[in-house]
Amino acid sequence: MPLEVTPTEFRKNLYKLLDQVIASGQPISIKRKGIILQVVMPEQVSRMGLLDPHPDTIVGDPEAIVHMDWSGEWTPTL
Repeated sequence: MPLEVTPTEFRKNLYKLLDQVIASGQPISIKRKGIILQVVMPEQVSRMGLLDPHPDTIVGDPEAIVHMDWSGEWTPTL
């Protein structure tokens, strides 16, 4: 249950209440003219979660790639 404060209480203790949200992750509700506003922490999203999936990148057994013989395909430049 989020802590509910009035706009006046929120204004008086703004930084303390914001620090409380950061520390606990619990939202704070501010009721004004019958409308409830909330200060909440955003969901943390990892950068890896933002990547588009590519499920069909490797077709076949990935272990087979490790054991492939590329010696006939590559020659060192001198």
